[in-house]
Amino acid sequence: LGNTMKTYSILLIIFCTLLSGCNNSPKPVSNGADSCHLCKMTIVDKQHAAQFMTKKGRSYAFDAAECMLNHLNEIDRNTVALFLINDYNSPGEFIDATTASYLISQNIPSPMGEYLTAFNDQGAAEKAQAANEGEVFSWEEIQNKFKK
Repeated sequence: LGNTMKTYSILLIIFCTLLSGCNNSPKPVSNGADSCHLCKMTIVDKQHAAQFMTKKGRSYAFDAAECMLNHLNEIDRNTVALFLINDYNSPGEFIDATTASYLISQNIPSPMGEYLTAFNDQGAAEKAQAANEGEVFSWEEIQNKFKK
């Protein structure tokens, strides 16, 4: 009975470890330490970072939305479970990239020089547009703009 309990305990620990390794919850991005999956630059800008998690639980961090969008041209988008983007008005706070609104404005620089910034909602993007000029995009529109 003792060896059987040990075996079951070990199997339970392995099973739980495998399950926890495959979750699709956001992974913290360590600004100043983590690097962009696409361009390899160190992620330092808390207003422009992005990430996505695959259905298998892998997390990919990017220093800018444009890097994430460019990387999507190289993968099967159906493998992604969750797209996240930093909200410009709440530095360091990730929001759902698929419901965010995007502004391309020459007056708001982004790390890769595409002047692309994400906002929690369309109202926030339009307010920033009124102050900075530029063009507002939805998730679908911004993906199309960055398709190769």
